[in-house]
Amino acid sequence: MSNYTIPANTRIGHVHLKVADLDRALAFYQGILGFELMQKYGTQAAFISAGGYHHHIGLNTWYSKGAKPAPQNAPGLFHTAILYPTRKDLATALQRLIDAEYQLTGAADHGVSEALYLDDPDGNGVELYWDKPREQWPVNAAGELQMVTEHLDLQNLLAELNGSNLT
Repeated sequence: MSNYTIPANTRIGHVHLKVADLDRALAFYQGILGFELMQKYGTQAAFISAGGYHHHIGLNTWYSKGAKPAPQNAPGLFHTAILYPTRKDLATALQRLIDAEYQLTGAADHGVSEALYLDDPDGNGVELYWDKPREQWPVNAAGELQMVTEHLDLQNLLAELNGSNLT
């Protein structure tokens, strides 16, 4: 095994998801989450982004049109994590989900981040989160990162929208 370490500024550029119904997927990713449609390939594929990038998420029905979601216990993608720039942006996403009556599957404070969990209409896991400042990340006595999974106070997160958060 080599001592190679991937460059620090390497990023995951995009995820491409198989969906059963392209319009239904766009109603979720574009309509509820607010991604911008960059390009649509007829009725089979679409590319969406935040901020005008060519695409952060590809959606296609090439092999999955009308298909049922993959079994939960099968190998595959656990979730796509969408990183918001601020806690207030995450609160806005939560409010949009509430307004759309879209069900969360979970929410957690991981010490390094705060996260909302849900499934898209095809059963693909989605994590919406923001990273806390690095100086707030929990570390042990040896300085090693110690992520956790603790309760996330959703009312406190929503209070970010009117500036009355308690943290």
